[in-house]
Amino acid sequence: MPSTPFQSHVLETPTTVRVTLAAKRLRVSQILQLVQGAMIQFDKACDEPLSLEVSGRKIATGEAVKVGDKFGLKLRSLESPPPVLKVASQEPSAGRVVTANG
Repeated sequence: MPSTPFQSHVLETPTTVRVTLAAKRLRVSQILQLVQGAMIQFDKACDEPLSLEVSGRKIATGEAVKVGDKFGLKLRSLESPPPVLKVASQEPSAGRVVTANG
């Protein structure tokens, strides 16, 4: 389906993606007790996949990889987008590297 100029403009809008290793709820009193060198244990195994999120919504999972001297995420699986996003989405090209600069 051809996109309108508006859709093309929206699809070019930069947004932040976030890779989440693990999450845990702590009480504020526990956070205030943290000091340099403190350890926080998570319930996630070291070899479990990481989550890729956009605007707080999980869109994929993957594994950490080294790309040169930087960190990367090799995608294992993609989540199904909400119906409103399916209309605007385009087929991803396999193996394409997306950098923070576009």
